[in-house]
Amino acid sequence: MADLEHLNDVTGTDLTETQIQGILRQIDLDIANLVREGKLSALNYSTGGAAGRTADRAGNLRALLAARAHYEKLLHALPSWIVSRDECCGGEVEK
Repeated sequence: MADLEHLNDVTGTDLTETQIQGILRQIDLDIANLVREGKLSALNYSTGGAAGRTADRAGNLRALLAARAHYEKLLHALPSWIVSRDECCGGEVEK
């Protein structure tokens, strides 16, 4: 499949709150593994080829923290409804 040149023809639906929370949990797990230097740590990631480059832990941490901030911002930007019950009348009131 060829690389995209623009996003004009890309379609999809917005992420749900549950999906964003799942992404945040995965990022948190990746950060924990990176900091702990476990076998799943980003430190073990490398690119193939003659150079044999390995991943930069600090760079990966910055990228994960930036991604986390992005998805947290998306989560807080979702519309929300607070429904409470009116004590005197027993009916539901939207605020």
